[in-house]
Amino acid sequence: MQPGGKPDPGESPAETLVRELHEELGVRVRTEDLGPLGSFRAAAANEPDHVVVAEVFEVDLAGQEPRAAAEIAELRWVDAADAGDLEVAPLAREYFLGG
Repeated sequence: MQPGGKPDPGESPAETLVRELHEELGVRVRTEDLGPLGSFRAAAANEPDHVVVAEVFEVDLAGQEPRAAAEIAELRWVDAADAGDLEVAPLAREYFLGG
């Protein structure tokens, strides 16, 4: 799963990601650092019969090293070649790791 989460009341998708990246990975970015990639829909990974709608961004971490924090138990960089043997969220597998 990618880092992120549900927005707090009145929070934009970019503001949500900035907050979640800090809470979940300990990295600090600004909303103006985010490049929007679009809105994507897929089956929710942990909620049967639900669909997740995600606003997805790219960001340069500017040399910061992410670390697992909050509810994140494990952190690993994954590309399409690595994903074959892993349980990967449907959103990532469908749109970002080549299906």
